[in-house]
Amino acid sequence: MIALIQRVTHAKVVVDGKTIGNIEQGILALIGVEKNDTEEKADKLLRRLLGYRIFSDADDKMNRSLSDIGGGLLLVPQFTLVADTKKGMRPSFSSAAPPAIGNQFFDYFVKQAKLNFPKVETGKFGADMQVSLCNDGPVTFWLQV
Repeated sequence: MIALIQRVTHAKVVVDGKTIGNIEQGILALIGVEKNDTEEKADKLLRRLLGYRIFSDADDKMNRSLSDIGGGLLLVPQFTLVADTKKGMRPSFSSAAPPAIGNQFFDYFVKQAKLNFPKVETGKFGADMQVSLCNDGPVTFWLQV
């Protein structure tokens, strides 16, 4: 499982002209599901995401986590994160989970996030989404388990 996380001042997801997910300060996490993913991997990724220290402390050092600051978490499924781009001029998605499995794991990830964190918003699996954000820093990290 892969998460591309961005520290944001705000972020939102729009589907069919309607805002379906919206946060202020926090993390926008784009989530990719691979063929060999398990619930254990999803749980580990969520623990890392919630505890990853990317927010500044009083000394302007990245020592505070999303849990520490009580910010928002916006989870957005993104199939293209699992692309193999090592060769050629077109990405390969051979390592991606099939859509039904990807949806199942994204739903599981969201459910676990909501059980462990109070401010969770989401995008919609399989939808054409418009994601807008203000990356704070910019600060962006690739987490993979």
